[in-house]
Amino acid sequence: MNALTFLVSPMVALMLSPLMAGVINRTKSVLAGRRGPSLLQPYFDLFGLFRKGIVYSTTTSWVFRVAPMIIFSTTLAATCFVPFLPTGRQWSFTGDAAMLLYLLGLARFFLILSALDTGSAFEGMGASREAFFSALAEPVMFVCLLNVMRANGAGTIAAALSAPIVSDSIAVLLTAIPLFIIVLAENARIPFDDPNTHLELTMIHEVMILDNSGPDLALLEYAASVKLWLFSLILARILLPASGLIAQTAALLILMALIAIAIGLVESFTARVRLIKVPQLLIGAGGVALLGFFISVSGILSSVKGI
Repeated sequence: MNALTFLVSPMVALMLSPLMAGVINRTKSVLAGRRGPSLLQPYFDLFGLFRKGIVYSTTTSWVFRVAPMIIFSTTLAATCFVPFLPTGRQWSFTGDAAMLLYLLGLARFFLILSALDTGSAFEGMGASREAFFSALAEPVMFVCLLNVMRANGAGTIAAALSAPIVSDSIAVLLTAIPLFIIVLAENARIPFDDPNTHLELTMIHEVMILDNSGPDLALLEYAASVKLWLFSLILARILLPASGLIAQTAALLILMALIAIAIGLVESFTARVRLIKVPQLLIGAGGVALLGFFISVSGILSSVKGI
């Protein structure tokens, strides 16, 4: 296996994922008529947090101390399954789509566990919401990955995303719509959550990391940026129109920037929905993804009957 190709995706995620958060924040600032922070501000924030000390609550155990490193490492490991470059061998095997979701699920498990370990009612409330909403979002994500694999006739998600996607396929287009909704839901963005809120009664992700500080908080924020980059990369791979290494890489970076701008637009022109409406939105996204899956299956069955 080409080690260099294997490391490209996580290295790019480490370097560029905070920049994507900066593009989102800058877009929201421009639309609000403000100058806003620099595009590099997320890097400065992470650097400042890594330089600070850590304060642990007396009620926490070893779970709270190891959780940030586990969350960061498992999220970064998940990026190995989503190729950034279209060439070279990828870390893939049959069932790698499930492994991708299992890694993200393991990170979520320790995030919820560390929130419960603090003994805080607010963090426990956020953990409960995270567990419930993720149970609705993960099946939709899995169906979207199956649609991409079926569209390219690939047995692994790495191979499916490396090959040119049939962009004119209705099934693929119906996959992109719910996948964008999952990007917002899985990364605690509006309309599901407000990453800038300070009201504990309405927070989901932010309330679970209230007790973290210093390098631990930096790892959690870094992991959130990498996760946003990962989901956006999958969406960009689906919509990628270009072929060739240089053209595809350039088009991919442009698409990632456009996705970040689109997230900023959504957060600027929409409000957070009521918590009781979130399941309806996720179930609706799942219905669209299933529709694309059924269209893909019916197309294959029609071609088989024609033969």
